Amino acid sequence: MRENVALAPMTTLGVGGQARFFIEVKDEEGLASALEWAGKHGAPPTVLAGGSNVLVSDRGIDGLVVRLGMRGVREVPSADPAKVALEVGAGERLDDLVRESVRLGRAGLECLSGIPGSVGATPIQNVGAYGQEIGETVVFVRVMERRTRDVHLFDNVACGFSYRSSTFKGHLRDEYVVLSVTLALTPGGVPTLRYPDLSRDMTARGGDPPSLEDVRQAVLSIRRSKSMVIDASDPNRRSAGSFFMNPVVTAAEAEAIAEAWDDASQPMPRFAAGDQVKLSAAWLIEHAGFPKGTSDGPVGLSTRHALAIVNRGGATASDILGFAARVRAGVHGRFGVSLRPEPVLLGFSDEEAHLLGV
Repeated sequence: MRENVALAPMTTLGVGGQARFFIEVKDEEGLASALEWAGKHGAPPTVLAGGSNVLVSDRGIDGLVVRLGMRGVREVPSADPAKVALEVGAGERLDDLVRESVRLGRAGLECLSGIPGSVGATPIQNVGAYGQEIGETVVFVRVMERRTRDVHLFDNVACGFSYRSSTFKGHLRDEYVVLSVTLALTPGGVPTLRYPDLSRDMTARGGDPPSLEDVRQAVLSIRRSKSMVIDASDPNRRSAGSFFMNPVVTAAEAEAIAEAWDDASQPMPRFAAGDQVKLSAAWLIEHAGFPKGTSDGPVGLSTRHALAIVNRGGATASDILGFAARVRAGVHGRFGVSLRPEPVLLGFSDEEAHLLGV
């Protein structure tokens, strides 16, 4: 247990204050002890995983920050004989798991290549990219209840996966800590090619049907072109990835927004999402007057992707929150669409969080 520990170096945005108390746990017993300590000392626990999808307040966190370090990947019995099931510790790096799965010819994660962060965070937000979501492969999520420290098992249905959300982000938010995630992958399976950019890239290559490795390398290439792979030499590197989620609206709402835009030379992109329509948050941001590279002092939009808000050096969490709020207000004023943030806000007041619709 340590006191007054800086959290900024533990996040990809590189901002935020200190944790009043901090501990890293590497097994379930350690987590249970940390949660018990937090209860006895009146120090509300906050769980920090890879730090790639959070915005920490400049005030820091006045409680106990628990960093998950549970590691390990083991094969477990699979209910589907055509699949291999893996139980993965919450502290495992996601991209390490993806790389090894691709190397072994196991399909199901290849489009998640290059995403920073840990496996334990993936079911909470139903992490996804380029046509795949982690919820498609999750069999079970093993969790510890924060209050009682009892261990529970949530199957896929109980996780309530939806676009960038789950039961753990919804009505059960802050009630459980993820211990491990069991995934079902397909040995010898074909790669997922649902995403237009990725499909076009594979088609342009020609030749034999693409392998899992081909798709992984293509995804990494696309992500690098958008500064979505952490690279110490990239001036856009200090970000939380996509700061806003792509909004999902009804077909009627999408049509009304498109008609209000009414510029045939730059049609508004729309994508089917079940019986609803998904809009491009990046397109909305750019056409609301915030092109790539827009800056306000030390904070701004990535020069390569309008969805990434970046710390150009010396930014504070308040700078980022304020800039994000202005972008969100601009989109709402132009299109009547309320963007929702992807990163989890930690240590902010309700009034501050409300600026981003949280």
